Amino acid sequence: MTDRIRNAALLATGDEIVGGRTVDTNSSWLADKLAGLGVDVVSIMAVSDDVDRIARAWKIALEAADVVISTGGLGPTSDDLTTETIARVAGVELRMDERQVARIRDIFARRGRPMPDNNLRQAMIPAGAEVIDNLDGTAPGYRLRIDINGRHPWAVVLPGVPREMKSMLEADVLPWLARCTDPDRVIAATTFQTFGLPESALDELLRGAVPQDQGRLAFRASFPKISVRVSVTGAPAEAASRLAALAAVVRARLGEAVYAEGDASMEQVVGELLTRQGKSLATAESCTGGLIGSRLTDVAGSSVYYRGGLVAYSNDLKQRLLGVNAQTLQVHGAVSEETAREMAIGAANAAATDIAVATTGIAGPGGGSAAKPVGTVAIALATRSRDGNAELSVESRMYRFWGGREWVKALTSQVALDWVRRHLLGLPPLEPATLSPRSAAGGPQRGGEIS
Repeated sequence: MTDRIRNAALLATGDEIVGGRTVDTNSSWLADKLAGLGVDVVSIMAVSDDVDRIARAWKIALEAADVVISTGGLGPTSDDLTTETIARVAGVELRMDERQVARIRDIFARRGRPMPDNNLRQAMIPAGAEVIDNLDGTAPGYRLRIDINGRHPWAVVLPGVPREMKSMLEADVLPWLARCTDPDRVIAATTFQTFGLPESALDELLRGAVPQDQGRLAFRASFPKISVRVSVTGAPAEAASRLAALAAVVRARLGEAVYAEGDASMEQVVGELLTRQGKSLATAESCTGGLIGSRLTDVAGSSVYYRGGLVAYSNDLKQRLLGVNAQTLQVHGAVSEETAREMAIGAANAAATDIAVATTGIAGPGGGSAAKPVGTVAIALATRSRDGNAELSVESRMYRFWGGREWVKALTSQVALDWVRRHLLGLPPLEPATLSPRSAAGGPQRGGEIS
């Protein structure tokens, strides 16, 4: 073919996706792979298992893009309707592919199981389609060019099982797309992971930083972080040069709000800094219930810098395990800077670490009061002096977070890890006003927005 594929639409089919029982991870993975080929994803849709709805979604997608890649709806059961609908939209018949019949029978024979007759539905292929072999399952994929309103976009149909879809895409679809795309056109992108500023504040800081004729700027709020993505399109060398210049402007404007570039998590960044500086860390957790320790140990190799943590949920354990003074608890309460400070000191001493971070708070939904409402959290950081002697210095803050129990715990763990990051970089911790739900610089200002 001589015409080039420049953009794509993605379509995920299944009641389980539309109903929220299954998360569509296929589309995000596909979009990333397509971007690497310079293919612009113009839309991502999900549709339930209904022929009329699937047909309508396909027509919309085909009118919007040069290629539509769908996942799901290729199983053997009556609710798997993708192939039937594709044939209807394309105006072609379904034909039994005998090679696929033999392949499916062989799969069942090798497994020592009888093949149900309904598996033969998976060998029905729209006339004129080119089959894409599935080496990991029974459902083959295929691609078909469809005439619609004078245009001839491609339909690429793949199973919804991620392992099967990814294998077929990498073995067949991506090489085919590479031959169909413009080799002198790529999409280059850089993503900045930020924390501490809401989306609206980030938008104001970056106003005019990426002119529309130079590139694109996109924000993605994914609690408790916000990603800022800069992308450009063009010839490889020119796109790389332009991206570097735009990314430098964005990096300078966002400053210390950026904790990573790429896909690194806060815990990965903290781990890299601790490793680089040869520092060790311990945690003392109450309201977060071990979440900080869990996040730290999600990173491979964390044993190099993370000594361990103490989850002291009760006041009794705060005293016995962390050495919190009974009078501190009586006078100031469990949720106080004074208690958090003693927890951090206790953890640093118990684990003999350079740094210890402590959290204590009211995650809700109950337990709050007028003086200390739900969302009140105290965080403290204990650090050894630079010369490595036994002296500890401690810093603490009282925060007022928002949202449900999970949000309070997640936000507390993010702030605590960010404290460690900032300390290692010689930066001050985020001030409570920055993260207040009533602050102009923090909290949700529109649906779902967080800092």
